[in-house]
Amino acid sequence: MVPTRPDRPPGRIPSAVAIVPARLGSTRLPRKMLLRDTGRYLFEHTVRNVERSPFVERVVLATDSEEIVAAAREVGLEALLTSPEHPSGTDRVHEAVEQLAARKEGTFEVVVNVQGDEPELPLRDLETLVLAFADPAVDMATLRARIVRDEDARDPSVVKVVVDAAGNALYFSRSPIPSLDHPSRPMQRNAPGLAGMRRHVGVYAYRPRALARFCALPPGALERTESLEQLRWLEAGGKIRVLEASGQTVGIDTAEHYALFVERQKQPGPLEGRVTS
Repeated sequence: MVPTRPDRPPGRIPSAVAIVPARLGSTRLPRKMLLRDTGRYLFEHTVRNVERSPFVERVVLATDSEEIVAAAREVGLEALLTSPEHPSGTDRVHEAVEQLAARKEGTFEVVVNVQGDEPELPLRDLETLVLAFADPAVDMATLRARIVRDEDARDPSVVKVVVDAAGNALYFSRSPIPSLDHPSRPMQRNAPGLAGMRRHVGVYAYRPRALARFCALPPGALERTESLEQLRWLEAGGKIRVLEASGQTVGIDTAEHYALFVERQKQPGPLEGRVTS
């Protein structure tokens, strides 16, 4: 049985647990989860932000590092130690869910995967993801946002997504989709293709059974080609509901990203969940 938060809105809301994967190793910003220039660990900012959402019943940090587990406990956060061999954060989230189930610590209808380096995720987006599962047809959901810059349309690090009429993903790609290269229409900033282009915002939610099935699937050809694990689910015939994000958020991937985040933390007013552009 999942305890009900006193601030939880009335009405039928799927019960949700948020798992925050936080790996110690990082190529572009070593040991970033333990950075503490703001007075809080980076993972701590993320967890505390998610804890503010009345649409999430519990928030658990999942890490491969005993050092991070100790740091989390030092600041009063729940943390689970998971295998260092996981190929992705999704696998780490799945192990954390299995650990909770083995301890019989409650059952949840929805598992939300919030990366540990996403300290400014808008709470409206968590609400959007959780409420999507009021539809029994939804097994997996994620977010998208408009692309407004030409350079983002061409940037392979910006993942694009196209959806069907029901809002389910048709495809994710590092290439521009829809295509901007039709020979009869040179690319222009206000061209219809760019106006309709969306970027993927990499926050996911799953039903527990869908998460287990996803992690049991072998990587598919499309996943290997694009280096995008969500294509594994599509290639296996699954559906991903894609919802509109409330804005653009900035993950902490580099020293520059972190420095800008620290500067934003110095500004007055509540900063967790701030939407940036």
